[in-house]
Amino acid sequence: MTTNGLPAEFQVISAEQQFSFACHPGVSCFTECCRELDLALSPYDVLRLKNALNITSHQFLERYVIIEQPADQILPICYLTMVDDGRASCVFVNEHGCSVYPNRPGSCRAYPLGRGGECDSSGKVTESLVLLQEPHCKGFAEPVSQNAQTYLQEQGLTLYNRFNDALLPLYQHQSIRNRSFQPTALQLDQYILALYDVDQFRQELAKGNIHLPTPLNTQQLKSVAGSDEDLLLFGIKWLMLEWFDSQQR
Repeated sequence: MTTNGLPAEFQVISAEQQFSFACHPGVSCFTECCRELDLALSPYDVLRLKNALNITSHQFLERYVIIEQPADQILPICYLTMVDDGRASCVFVNEHGCSVYPNRPGSCRAYPLGRGGECDSSGKVTESLVLLQEPHCKGFAEPVSQNAQTYLQEQGLTLYNRFNDALLPLYQHQSIRNRSFQPTALQLDQYILALYDVDQFRQELAKGNIHLPTPLNTQQLKSVAGSDEDLLLFGIKWLMLEWFDSQQR
């Protein structure tokens, strides 16, 4: 363990700090980071992947996701299915690399960086970064230097971070932090429906099967009928209202 409490291969890094790294087919360990891993998917990861594969969110969850509820976690975690090839390879990796590369998950884009966020009461997000230096990775020997902020931008993380940060008021709500909120089976279903199964969520809203404290306003109607991204943001707000504001009513 290091002095900051992180495993030895993790190093806290600032956004401006330089590091040398590059990944491409010429690196001898190419795609090794796509094997023997537990890859948790964010709601925006699922949104991007299901659209790239031209399937519904429900079909994506059935084919490619394992939903687990760890005993020490309040909310379930959606993991990407791995291939049973003796190496637990990502279902989307092949001999040429990532078959969904333009829409790869955020954690894959960020590698070898990890990003966390802390949301205060005003909604301001404070970012924290770590550099993961795994022994097998030869990318650090590549003569390409950049700082963390530039690297994340070049990997297309700006949009991913926008939607991941939008989830922080939910994930870091005081009732979840102090564990006073223990979701029921219905609320766990609501969580998966609103955030991970957006196509089904849209259908249930259209059918009037979703409880809404007030009728949808014009902007909310546009969100429901519009893009998946808008619907995801609406789903986050709906869960906040349904789970936490209802406690005060």
